[in-house]
Amino acid sequence: MNEIFVVGHRNPDTDSIVAAMSYAALRNALGDREYTAACLGHISDETQRMLDKFGFEPPRQINDVRTQVRDLDFDTPPALNSSVTMNRAWRMMREQKVSVIPVINEDGTLHGTLSAGDIASYSLLTIIDPHIDDVPLYNVLSVLEGKILNEDAELFDCISGNVVIALPQSCDTLLFNDPDSIVLCGDQPDMVERALKLGVNCIVLCQTEAKKQWLEKAGKTCIVSTPFDAARVAKLIYQAIPISRPCHTEDTICFHLSDYIDDVREEVLKSRYRCYPVLDENEKVVGTLSRYHLLRPRRKRVVLVDHNEKAQAVAGLEQAEILEIIDHHRLADIQTAQPIRMRNEPVGSTTTIICGMYQEHGVMPSPAMAGLMAAAILSDTVMFKSPTCTKRDTALAERMARIANVSLETLGKELFSGSSDTKPVSELIRSDFKEFHLSGQILGVGQITTLDSAKMLERREEFLSEMRRMKSDHGYDIVILMLTDVLLEGTRLLYIGSDDTIRRAFSAEPKDNMIFLPGVMSRKKQIIPMLTALWG
Repeated sequence: MNEIFVVGHRNPDTDSIVAAMSYAALRNALGDREYTAACLGHISDETQRMLDKFGFEPPRQINDVRTQVRDLDFDTPPALNSSVTMNRAWRMMREQKVSVIPVINEDGTLHGTLSAGDIASYSLLTIIDPHIDDVPLYNVLSVLEGKILNEDAELFDCISGNVVIALPQSCDTLLFNDPDSIVLCGDQPDMVERALKLGVNCIVLCQTEAKKQWLEKAGKTCIVSTPFDAARVAKLIYQAIPISRPCHTEDTICFHLSDYIDDVREEVLKSRYRCYPVLDENEKVVGTLSRYHLLRPRRKRVVLVDHNEKAQAVAGLEQAEILEIIDHHRLADIQTAQPIRMRNEPVGSTTTIICGMYQEHGVMPSPAMAGLMAAAILSDTVMFKSPTCTKRDTALAERMARIANVSLETLGKELFSGSSDTKPVSELIRSDFKEFHLSGQILGVGQITTLDSAKMLERREEFLSEMRRMKSDHGYDIVILMLTDVLLEGTRLLYIGSDDTIRRAFSAEPKDNMIFLPGVMSRKKQIIPMLTALWG
């Protein structure tokens, strides 16, 4: 299944998280079981409190939507254990119509790769050297469809020796004389007797019955019977060799499911292998990757909620397929290769739009989800005091509260009453921080909504110091932090940047890198438009 990520902006606020969760839930309820809510970065304490209150786990965190190996339709041929016979491997290649298979250890991790060329090369070596070393007896029995005849042979784990076919006794110059032999005999009692007297390692009886006296004389000789003739056995017995021997184990290039295609292409161009093993996060083999798989990779599919600006979006978005955008902000700079569904409404919260979509589709959210959606609307509209708030926000928040059987007033107090005294200022600033590109200017604007902005100002120097560092590290022209006070219904605005910019944009005289803006509650509607107008 090619899942679809529903994802909000970087440094997600409550509305961004809940919009992703609620929209994924809606689409899945409508039968589209591929939607997965995701988030970019750390979840704020405010959001976590609401998730805990209504019994939800945080969405899956993602950092990048560049195409990965897991997005490719790579091959999944059977991976063979390193102890499997060459005969079995060759038959598997023919059945699966592949020329390379991965070889694995007992625990499923990669041992090496085996190609048809590896098998052919090893087979040619047996013509030069007929000796086989320590071939597992059960491999031999498997390949020859044979069975052990003498009881003492059960103690054998492996057999070794020069493979020879017993010839008539008249061919004296061609008789075997080395005990280190594996003798292939047909209906030749004299040759069997000779082999037993010599004490060879193994006798393979080809299409013949064993006599009782042979078994009694066997001693340390392993006697095996097979339904095949000696000529065929002479070929098959070399195919009993385990594939751990001919397989390629040195400098094996492999890739992981999490590897990005850009990196894979670069590595593939440096090598000349036909295919490469693919491993999962536990180093287990899950398939093989060939060059042609890289030609037309499947792109990750995403739905963007609560943003439509590249600077705020997930990394690697240019490689993903954007299916839909649901937002309540200004239209920005994200471009798509084809037409998509775009829903942009002038309301105070993206969750408000999604509440409306539940109504349109005739789907009732669960009480827990309804409570979470009400909290998101309250958060983004600052308890309905933000100038971005509309009657639709209020009406749908009230409806969600009724479904969830919660009080909006109580819920609002829970939202904004979290303690931040001990949190690092870097975490507080980034908990709801957005980057904007306006007329060649780059600015970062963070917002902290609180019931006591005076308490927050006790850490003013810490805030300003961190903002200076952010400005230097990220090349911002100006960094702004909004301390939005719900009770005062205004914002204490801290900034690092040009005093003149702040003075002209907000018609207020700054003092010690701060101004108070009564009635200002919204970054989107009251801060960004003023700077946009100033910079043209």
